[in-house]
Amino acid sequence: MKSLEGVVKVVNGLPDQISILDLAAVKVPNRVTEDYIMENVVPVFKSKGNIRLATYFPTANMRITAQKSSVDLVPCLGMFGTLELQPEVNKVIDSMVERLRTLSRKSNGRFIAVDLRVEVLENKNCHGSGSVGAKSCYNAEEIALFLRKVGFNMDTTIYLTQTTWDSSLSVLKDIFPRTYTKENIMPKEKKRKFLEPEGSEFERVIDFYICSQSDLFVPAISGLFYANVAGKRIASGKPQILVPDKIPGSSAHITNYLSPYVAKKNHLVYSCFC
Repeated sequence: MKSLEGVVKVVNGLPDQISILDLAAVKVPNRVTEDYIMENVVPVFKSKGNIRLATYFPTANMRITAQKSSVDLVPCLGMFGTLELQPEVNKVIDSMVERLRTLSRKSNGRFIAVDLRVEVLENKNCHGSGSVGAKSCYNAEEIALFLRKVGFNMDTTIYLTQTTWDSSLSVLKDIFPRTYTKENIMPKEKKRKFLEPEGSEFERVIDFYICSQSDLFVPAISGLFYANVAGKRIASGKPQILVPDKIPGSSAHITNYLSPYVAKKNHLVYSCFC
Protein backbone atom coordinates (compact mmCIF):
# COMPACT_ATOMS: atom_id res chain seq x y z
CA MET A 1 0.00 0.00 0.00
CA LYS A 2 3.03 2.29 -0.12
CA SER A 3 1.82 4.02 -3.28
CA LEU A 4 -1.13 5.43 -1.30
CA GLU A 5 0.95 6.90 1.51
CA GLY A 6 0.08 10.56 2.00
CA VAL A 7 -3.13 10.13 -0.03
CA VAL A 8 -5.29 7.87 2.10
CA LYS A 9 -4.69 5.93 5.30
CA VAL A 10 -5.27 2.20 4.88
CA VAL A 11 -5.83 -0.02 7.92
CA ASN A 12 -6.23 -3.78 8.32
CA GLY A 13 -9.50 -3.58 10.24
CA LEU A 14 -12.17 -1.25 11.56
CA PRO A 15 -11.36 0.77 14.69
CA ASP A 16 -12.89 -0.78 17.84
CA GLN A 17 -15.39 2.04 18.26
CA ILE A 18 -16.90 1.51 14.79
CA SER A 19 -19.29 -1.31 13.90
CA ILE A 20 -19.88 -2.38 10.32
CA LEU A 21 -23.59 -2.10 11.11
CA ASP A 22 -23.13 1.62 11.68
CA LEU A 23 -21.64 2.28 8.26
CA ALA A 24 -23.86 4.00 5.71
CA ALA A 25 -23.52 2.30 2.32
CA VAL A 26 -22.99 4.59 -0.65
CA LYS A 27 -22.90 3.19 -4.19
CA VAL A 28 -20.38 5.00 -6.34
CA PRO A 29 -19.81 4.31 -10.05
CA ASN A 30 -16.26 3.86 -11.23
CA ARG A 31 -14.31 6.99 -12.27
CA VAL A 32 -16.68 9.64 -10.94
CA THR A 33 -16.05 13.37 -11.12
CA GLU A 34 -15.26 15.66 -8.22
CA ASP A 35 -18.71 17.23 -8.65
CA TYR A 36 -20.33 13.80 -8.22
CA ILE A 37 -18.40 13.22 -5.01
CA MET A 38 -19.34 16.62 -3.62
CA GLU A 39 -23.02 16.12 -4.44
CA ASN A 40 -23.51 12.44 -3.56
CA VAL A 41 -20.79 11.31 -1.17
CA VAL A 42 -19.66 14.25 0.95
CA PRO A 43 -23.16 15.08 2.33
CA VAL A 44 -23.64 11.47 3.50
CA PHE A 45 -20.18 11.42 5.05
CA LYS A 46 -20.82 14.68 6.91
CA SER A 47 -24.18 13.41 8.11
CA LYS A 48 -23.18 9.88 9.15
CA GLY A 49 -19.52 10.33 10.02
CA ASN A 50 -18.61 6.88 8.67
CA ILE A 51 -19.53 5.41 5.30
CA ARG A 52 -18.91 2.26 3.26
CA LEU A 53 -18.27 2.85 -0.43
CA ALA A 54 -19.52 0.20 -2.85
CA THR A 55 -17.97 0.70 -6.28
CA TYR A 56 -19.69 -0.59 -9.39
CA PHE A 57 -18.84 -0.43 -13.08
CA PRO A 58 -21.66 0.95 -15.24
CA THR A 59 -19.42 0.40 -18.26
CA ALA A 60 -16.32 -1.63 -19.07
CA ASN A 61 -14.85 1.35 -20.88
CA MET A 62 -11.43 2.41 -19.57
CA ARG A 63 -10.64 4.97 -22.22
CA ILE A 64 -9.14 8.30 -21.26
CA THR A 65 -11.81 10.91 -20.64
CA ALA A 66 -11.59 14.38 -22.15
CA GLN A 67 -12.02 16.05 -18.77
CA LYS A 68 -9.11 15.53 -16.39
CA SER A 69 -8.90 16.41 -12.71
CA SER A 70 -6.76 15.75 -9.67
CA VAL A 71 -9.06 12.82 -8.87
CA ASP A 72 -7.60 10.98 -11.89
CA LEU A 73 -4.33 10.60 -9.99
CA VAL A 74 -5.93 8.54 -7.24
CA PRO A 75 -7.03 5.56 -9.40
CA CYS A 76 -3.56 5.60 -10.96
CA LEU A 77 -2.02 5.17 -7.52
CA GLY A 78 -4.59 2.57 -6.56
CA MET A 79 -4.29 0.43 -9.69
CA PHE A 80 -0.52 0.22 -9.96
CA GLY A 81 1.82 -0.93 -7.22
CA THR A 82 -0.78 -0.99 -4.46
CA LEU A 83 -1.77 -4.63 -4.03
CA GLU A 84 0.57 -7.60 -4.06
CA LEU A 85 -0.21 -11.29 -4.46
CA GLN A 86 -0.03 -13.61 -1.49
CA PRO A 87 3.23 -15.61 -1.69
CA GLU A 88 1.40 -18.91 -2.23
CA VAL A 89 -0.70 -17.53 -5.10
CA ASN A 90 2.32 -15.87 -6.64
CA LYS A 91 4.25 -19.14 -6.52
CA VAL A 92 1.42 -21.02 -8.25
CA ILE A 93 1.20 -18.42 -11.01
CA ASP A 94 4.97 -18.46 -11.52
CA SER A 95 4.96 -22.25 -11.81
CA MET A 96 2.14 -22.14 -14.38
CA VAL A 97 3.87 -19.51 -16.49
CA GLU A 98 7.10 -21.50 -16.33
CA ARG A 99 5.20 -24.63 -17.38
CA LEU A 100 3.73 -22.80 -20.37
CA ARG A 101 7.16 -21.56 -21.43
CA THR A 102 8.54 -25.09 -21.14
CA LEU A 103 5.72 -26.37 -23.33
CA SER A 104 6.56 -23.61 -25.84
CA ARG A 105 10.05 -24.82 -26.72
CA LYS A 106 9.24 -24.85 -30.43
CA SER A 107 8.23 -21.19 -30.26
CA ASN A 108 11.19 -20.03 -28.15
CA GLY A 109 9.21 -20.12 -24.91
CA ARG A 110 6.54 -17.71 -26.11
CA PHE A 111 2.84 -18.33 -25.55
CA ILE A 112 -0.51 -16.65 -26.23
CA ALA A 113 -3.15 -16.12 -23.54
CA VAL A 114 -6.76 -16.09 -24.74
CA ASP A 115 -9.61 -15.02 -22.49
CA LEU A 116 -12.16 -17.59 -23.61
CA ARG A 117 -14.64 -18.98 -21.08
CA VAL A 118 -17.35 -21.28 -22.40
CA GLU A 119 -19.90 -20.42 -19.71
CA VAL A 120 -19.56 -16.72 -20.51
CA LEU A 121 -19.97 -17.33 -24.23
CA GLU A 122 -23.14 -19.28 -23.53
CA ASN A 123 -24.63 -16.55 -21.33
CA LYS A 124 -23.40 -13.49 -23.19
CA ASN A 125 -25.16 -11.99 -26.19
CA CYS A 126 -22.51 -12.65 -28.82
CA HIS A 127 -24.53 -11.78 -31.89
CA GLY A 128 -22.90 -8.98 -33.85
CA SER A 129 -24.60 -6.74 -36.36
CA GLY A 130 -22.49 -8.12 -39.19
CA SER A 131 -20.21 -5.09 -39.42
CA VAL A 132 -16.51 -5.23 -38.71
CA GLY A 133 -15.69 -5.17 -35.01
CA ALA A 134 -19.34 -5.43 -33.97
CA LYS A 135 -19.11 -8.76 -32.16
CA SER A 136 -18.57 -8.68 -28.41
CA CYS A 137 -17.20 -12.21 -28.15
CA TYR A 138 -15.80 -15.02 -30.27
CA ASN A 139 -16.02 -18.79 -29.90
CA ALA A 140 -13.18 -21.30 -30.13
CA GLU A 141 -13.54 -21.85 -33.87
CA GLU A 142 -13.51 -18.12 -34.62
CA ILE A 143 -10.43 -17.60 -32.45
CA ALA A 144 -8.64 -20.51 -34.12
CA LEU A 145 -9.32 -19.15 -37.61
CA PHE A 146 -8.34 -15.64 -36.58
CA LEU A 147 -5.00 -16.71 -35.13
CA ARG A 148 -4.20 -18.88 -38.13
CA LYS A 149 -5.03 -16.11 -40.60
CA VAL A 150 -2.79 -13.58 -38.85
CA GLY A 151 0.14 -15.96 -39.10
CA PHE A 152 0.34 -18.32 -36.13
CA ASN A 153 1.17 -21.97 -36.84
CA MET A 154 0.37 -25.27 -35.15
CA ASP A 155 3.42 -25.05 -32.85
CA THR A 156 1.95 -22.01 -31.11
CA THR A 157 1.21 -22.54 -27.41
CA ILE A 158 -2.12 -21.16 -26.19
CA TYR A 159 -3.38 -20.68 -22.64
CA LEU A 160 -7.16 -20.45 -22.23
CA THR A 161 -8.85 -18.86 -19.21
CA GLN A 162 -11.39 -21.68 -19.35
CA THR A 163 -10.78 -23.73 -16.19
CA THR A 164 -11.55 -27.26 -17.37
CA TRP A 165 -11.71 -28.68 -20.85
CA ASP A 166 -14.95 -28.42 -22.81
CA SER A 167 -15.77 -30.30 -26.00
CA SER A 168 -16.48 -27.02 -27.80
CA LEU A 169 -12.78 -26.19 -27.53
CA SER A 170 -11.70 -29.19 -29.60
CA VAL A 171 -11.85 -27.23 -32.86
CA LEU A 172 -9.22 -24.86 -31.45
CA LYS A 173 -7.01 -27.73 -30.31
CA ASP A 174 -7.31 -29.38 -33.74
CA ILE A 175 -5.62 -26.35 -35.30
CA PHE A 176 -3.36 -25.53 -32.33
CA PRO A 177 -2.57 -28.81 -30.50
CA ARG A 178 -0.61 -26.98 -27.80
CA THR A 179 -3.73 -25.48 -26.21
CA TYR A 180 -4.08 -25.71 -22.43
CA THR A 181 -6.42 -24.78 -19.60
CA LYS A 182 -5.61 -24.28 -15.92
CA GLU A 183 -6.25 -27.92 -15.05
CA ASN A 184 -3.53 -28.95 -17.54
CA ILE A 185 -0.73 -26.82 -16.16
CA MET A 186 -1.48 -26.17 -12.48
CA PRO A 187 0.54 -28.24 -9.97
CA LYS A 188 -1.57 -31.22 -8.95
CA GLU A 189 -1.31 -30.49 -5.23
CA LYS A 190 -2.76 -26.98 -5.74
CA LYS A 191 -5.84 -27.88 -7.77
CA ARG A 192 -8.08 -28.67 -4.82
CA LYS A 193 -7.59 -25.24 -3.30
CA PHE A 194 -7.54 -23.10 -6.42
CA LEU A 195 -9.84 -24.87 -8.88
CA GLU A 196 -12.79 -26.02 -6.79
CA PRO A 197 -15.99 -23.92 -7.02
CA GLU A 198 -15.20 -21.92 -3.91
CA GLY A 199 -11.86 -21.01 -5.46
CA SER A 200 -13.36 -19.09 -8.38
CA GLU A 201 -11.92 -15.78 -7.17
CA PHE A 202 -8.47 -17.35 -7.19
CA GLU A 203 -9.10 -18.48 -10.76
CA ARG A 204 -9.74 -14.95 -11.98
CA VAL A 205 -6.62 -13.69 -10.21
CA ILE A 206 -4.56 -16.45 -11.83
CA ASP A 207 -6.05 -15.65 -15.24
CA PHE A 208 -5.36 -11.95 -14.80
CA TYR A 209 -1.68 -12.41 -14.04
CA ILE A 210 -1.04 -15.08 -16.67
CA CYS A 211 -2.79 -12.97 -19.31
CA SER A 212 -0.70 -10.00 -18.16
CA GLN A 213 2.56 -11.95 -18.48
CA SER A 214 1.92 -13.78 -21.76
CA ASP A 215 3.74 -12.77 -24.93
CA LEU A 216 0.41 -11.94 -26.57
CA PHE A 217 -3.08 -11.43 -25.15
CA VAL A 218 -6.24 -12.05 -27.17
CA PRO A 219 -9.58 -11.17 -25.52
CA ALA A 220 -12.22 -13.42 -27.04
CA ILE A 221 -14.66 -11.66 -24.71
CA SER A 222 -14.85 -7.88 -24.50
CA GLY A 223 -15.46 -6.38 -21.09
CA LEU A 224 -13.87 -5.33 -17.84
CA PHE A 225 -11.39 -8.21 -17.68
CA TYR A 226 -9.99 -7.24 -21.08
CA ALA A 227 -9.75 -3.58 -20.04
CA ASN A 228 -7.98 -4.44 -16.77
CA VAL A 229 -5.49 -6.81 -18.40
CA ALA A 230 -4.80 -4.22 -21.09
CA GLY A 231 -4.01 -1.64 -18.43
CA LYS A 232 -1.68 -4.00 -16.58
CA ARG A 233 0.12 -5.01 -19.77
CA ILE A 234 0.57 -1.44 -21.00
CA ALA A 235 1.90 -0.38 -17.59
CA SER A 236 4.31 -3.34 -17.68
CA GLY A 237 5.60 -2.53 -21.17
CA LYS A 238 3.78 -5.45 -22.84
CA PRO A 239 1.38 -3.82 -25.33
CA GLN A 240 1.00 -6.94 -27.50
CA ILE A 241 -2.81 -7.23 -27.50
CA LEU A 242 -4.86 -8.36 -30.49
CA VAL A 243 -8.62 -7.87 -30.75
CA PRO A 244 -10.10 -10.67 -32.89
CA ASP A 245 -12.32 -10.15 -35.88
CA LYS A 246 -13.71 -12.19 -38.74
CA ILE A 247 -11.17 -12.02 -41.55
CA PRO A 248 -12.82 -12.51 -44.96
CA GLY A 249 -9.70 -13.62 -46.85
CA SER A 250 -7.12 -16.30 -46.17
CA SER A 251 -4.70 -14.02 -44.35
CA ALA A 252 -4.28 -10.54 -42.90
CA HIS A 253 -1.56 -8.40 -41.39
CA ILE A 254 -1.40 -8.84 -37.63
CA THR A 255 -0.99 -5.11 -36.91
CA ASN A 256 -4.46 -4.46 -38.31
CA TYR A 257 -5.91 -6.02 -35.16
CA LEU A 258 -3.87 -4.29 -32.50
CA SER A 259 -6.09 -3.28 -29.58
CA PRO A 260 -7.41 0.31 -29.88
CA TYR A 261 -6.27 0.79 -26.29
CA VAL A 262 -2.72 0.48 -27.66
CA ALA A 263 -3.05 1.71 -31.24
CA LYS A 264 -4.83 4.91 -30.17
CA LYS A 265 -3.17 5.11 -26.75
CA ASN A 266 -6.55 5.89 -25.24
CA HIS A 267 -6.47 3.59 -22.20
CA LEU A 268 -6.68 5.29 -18.82
CA VAL A 269 -3.25 3.91 -17.97
CA TYR A 270 -1.57 6.24 -20.47
CA SER A 271 -2.73 9.24 -18.45
CA CYS A 272 -1.00 7.77 -15.42
CA PHE A 273 2.44 7.94 -17.02
CA CYS A 274 2.29 11.30 -18.75
